[in-house]
Amino acid sequence: MKEEGVGRLQPVFCGKGFCFPLGERTYTMGILNITPDSFSDGGRWLEPEAAAAHAIELQEQGAELLDIGAQSTRPGHVEIPPEQELARLEPVLVALQGRLHIPVSIDTYFPQVAHRALALGAHIINDVSGAFHEEMARVIREYGAGWIVMHTGGGTADTQERYPEGVVAHVRTFFAEMAQKAAGYGIPHEALCFDPGIGFGKSYEENLTLLREAWRLRVPGSALLIGVSRKRTVGQATGVERAEHRVIGTVAANTAAIAGGCDILRVHDVLECVEGAKMADAIYRRPMRERGEADG
Repeated sequence: MKEEGVGRLQPVFCGKGFCFPLGERTYTMGILNITPDSFSDGGRWLEPEAAAAHAIELQEQGAELLDIGAQSTRPGHVEIPPEQELARLEPVLVALQGRLHIPVSIDTYFPQVAHRALALGAHIINDVSGAFHEEMARVIREYGAGWIVMHTGGGTADTQERYPEGVVAHVRTFFAEMAQKAAGYGIPHEALCFDPGIGFGKSYEENLTLLREAWRLRVPGSALLIGVSRKRTVGQATGVERAEHRVIGTVAANTAAIAGGCDILRVHDVLECVEGAKMADAIYRRPMRERGEADG
């Protein structure tokens, strides 16, 4: 889980028991939805042992991080309270103890859920609120956890917001403000990972723009995550209606993100996306490394 020998000047994504050097290759985060209503696999992994078995399968397929979500954020979702989210999460986290060697991320915007999940062994909080919350910052600081911060523009998967200055500029400003606020709570840049929130509060064209211009979204010293797996944007571009059949389009979108310097891909189809990332890394990361070595 923890990578040693990281140079002091090399950017990293580090937190509670994990450290990933950035810029050398792309990391794949497998998705485990323990919900009845997620948009592409709702209901498949509700039982704790089934969820744990799938988590181990994702690890065996090459996932280097695992993201567990107990509340759907799909279009038309109905929010559940933190108590219900925890009731789904706790037995799965207990079932996974001692069975994984990759960091576990929890997809939540409830600080009390984050606190309990980190106490049960999680390493990262994937905060999809799209806003800075002091209580969440305090939880992250208390546990020294990683913090994935997603942009929504105040919107959801059902809404589109307006960005007069352009979506890229808006997302970059949001990331910079979040990094500054986190620093004010003693949370270092290397504990942060930023997600532009493909599909949240954005139009189809704005989603494509963010993928095309991912290189403009980077926050110095922090990781960049892209989560486009099976999403409506892929369906609109490819004409593939069923979410679970959007694997090829997802791999293509991931490749564009890697070309733009993305560090982490959040995906459902780990086996295929790991293979795609290795190919994209061979094309894009090797020249970057060689330039860096030459400059050094």
